Amino acid sequence: MHTTRIIAALPLDRALATPLFRQLYAAMKAAILDGTLAPGAQLPPTRAFCDLLSVSRQTVLNAYALLVAEGYLDGAVGKGTFVSLAVPASVALAPPTQPGLLRPLSKRGQGVVTAMAQVAFHRGAARAFRVGMPRIDHFPFDVWNRLEARRWRRPDHRFGYGDPAGFLPLRELLCVYLQASRGVRCTPQQIVITSGSQQALFLLSTILLAPGDAAWMESPGYRGASGALRASGAQVFPVPVDGEGLDVAYGAAHCPQAKLAYVTPSHQLPLGVSMSLPRRLALLDWAARNRAWVVEDDYDSEYRYAGAPLASLQGLDRAGCVVYAGTLSKVLFPGLRLGYMVAPPALAEALVQAKAVVDRHTAIVPQMALADFIAEGHFGRHIRRTRDCNAERRDVLLRGLARELDDQLYCGPADSGLELCAYFRGQHDEESVARAGLERGIELRPLGHYADPGAGAACATPAGLLLGFAAIPADDIDMGLRVLGQLLRGR
Repeated sequence: MHTTRIIAALPLDRALATPLFRQLYAAMKAAILDGTLAPGAQLPPTRAFCDLLSVSRQTVLNAYALLVAEGYLDGAVGKGTFVSLAVPASVALAPPTQPGLLRPLSKRGQGVVTAMAQVAFHRGAARAFRVGMPRIDHFPFDVWNRLEARRWRRPDHRFGYGDPAGFLPLRELLCVYLQASRGVRCTPQQIVITSGSQQALFLLSTILLAPGDAAWMESPGYRGASGALRASGAQVFPVPVDGEGLDVAYGAAHCPQAKLAYVTPSHQLPLGVSMSLPRRLALLDWAARNRAWVVEDDYDSEYRYAGAPLASLQGLDRAGCVVYAGTLSKVLFPGLRLGYMVAPPALAEALVQAKAVVDRHTAIVPQMALADFIAEGHFGRHIRRTRDCNAERRDVLLRGLARELDDQLYCGPADSGLELCAYFRGQHDEESVARAGLERGIELRPLGHYADPGAGAACATPAGLLLGFAAIPADDIDMGLRVLGQLLRGR
């Protein structure tokens, strides 16, 4: 009788999309685990069960089958169905665990979890002035869909587990592209395909640095990179950036023991400057003499609006100390999650093995489609088309800043990338302006967001904003500038 009352009280909701047998299975499992249905308790026959809950016999049979398969019930023809005695009473009667009693994360786990806490993530549709976002509606999704569909129609052995380094035809095509467009010196065997450049930064931080090792980090700089370094247990040392890029002399004087330097030499994030040739040579000389690594993050070099893209730092490296990291998120679309590393020959195999530990290999069909996209000429055409579109929107932003806000803001370098710096002429609090902007429908990224919390006065940067333009239509740029003008003038 007691078991019958328990069964009759099991919660089932016919308005839910979840099938009734799944609801019944979950309710009975919970009752067994919390001790309501004790080990050895006999359940009613299936027909009586149906009458108690007004469900079909098949619903009960399906729920029973799952519970028997998972070891919660035992049953035999002619003997009935019982709660399994294998469920210990001490477990079944244990009270629910309180959140505060959970075992804590390991020190390394806590470091990984908190490393990206300060990184801003995009939410919702793009609006003025979202940073780091390409124009997605310009991408030829119809072409991409056709290329992927062609691969899906012709599956072969490569749809199984593949090379952790990535799809070889794609690596061969990227090798040709990087040599021609960026002056990268490499072979396909040096290229490792990753699930976005963020995975590349995490892998490099993990295998090149031991916990406690020092690493130079541009300040201001990309918080995703400092997050990866901190997740590996590295001691991040902020190095200031000026009009020539990373101040190598400062780093060498104040943190000579560093094992790695992270740089964005072609287009520094967020200041937009390019590293001068003397600084590049000084950085390579320091790395070679100190047996240190240099990670070159070349995240958006395709979008240079005055002249050809700058040659890579990696192309100057003769000591095998530069790892070149690139992404296709800014060229194609971020949701694709494809990036790559170009490693020195002596490091390539180690990175391949590290990649295999993380996720075995990056999804193969997008790699195949990208290889076809490049081989058939769509990649080059898309870059040229988007570069022209980005240049038009950059010009709209520059003209609008000069027209609407020349008395409030002045611009940093604007010859490349998907965003530009705008510095305050007067006294404004970056965070207050950004919050007010969000309340009025525009996104404003304070330059202070990119500053390392531990950086001192040497890394101080004038207050200002990073304004994205690539994903923002011209009318929205003009609207956003009017709103920004009103905010800065206190209206």
